[in-house]
Amino acid sequence: MDRNQLAEFLRARRNALQPSDVGLAPGSRRRTAGLRREEVAALSGISVDYYSRIEQRRGPMPSEQVLAAIARGLHLTMDERDHLFHLAGHAVSHRIDRNDHINPGLMRVLDRLDDTPAQVVNMLGETLIQTRLAVALLGDETAYTGMERSRAYRWFTQAAERAATPPEDHARHSRTLVAGLADTAARRGRQSRAAALISSLNEQSEEFREIWDEHPVVGPYCEPKRHIHPEVGLIELHGQTLLDPDQSQALMIFTASPGSESQEKLQLLSVIGAQSI
Repeated sequence: MDRNQLAEFLRARRNALQPSDVGLAPGSRRRTAGLRREEVAALSGISVDYYSRIEQRRGPMPSEQVLAAIARGLHLTMDERDHLFHLAGHAVSHRIDRNDHINPGLMRVLDRLDDTPAQVVNMLGETLIQTRLAVALLGDETAYTGMERSRAYRWFTQAAERAATPPEDHARHSRTLVAGLADTAARRGRQSRAAALISSLNEQSEEFREIWDEHPVVGPYCEPKRHIHPEVGLIELHGQTLLDPDQSQALMIFTASPGSESQEKLQLLSVIGAQSI
């Protein structure tokens, strides 16, 4: 661990960011350019004291999870993230999955969608980050671990996952998820995590096996998504997706038709969600 270089690298990247780059208000009492330490800590989901000790060349070696969070908070590129791990004494080959690192371009868009349900997912349907309104709408989908991180895995193995989708939509949703997994596995190969996920679902779910044997293919997405929220009821949403081919990730944005009952429910949910945070 190179404490001096690590501290200088973090300080340089922090000073290079403006509040507007990460969706923060500029404020009127800033003496210098760049973000404050407390802002980086908040963006990274760690304590101000812990982050400050790293920049002050003190404290223990940061874990891979902490470094990944800081890389996300500072909007680092993949190469910059690799460098951060090296400076902190972690071998890149032993770190957490590269696919969990969110591309800075997607992060910059997400930072400006605080009043909209939006989230970044990878090609396995694992949610990497959500806006506050997305959490209020869909729940915290980033809290799962293992194979349960995949929406498809939860759909075919946990009855509770289906409670938020009207029963008449289940068949179509199941086929969409299987087709998506098949497409990902075809791109990633037999040794990929997608292939391991498919193998596990084939063992656990008869429904999955039956659909898999039909070889469904991903088609154009056009139908609205219907979601049952425990507090506001049924909401009809339209999904827009911004793809990032290099990272195999997608930014999903959910909207409701202007003037509709669903839009009113989303507005209500934004208030309910804000009160519960």
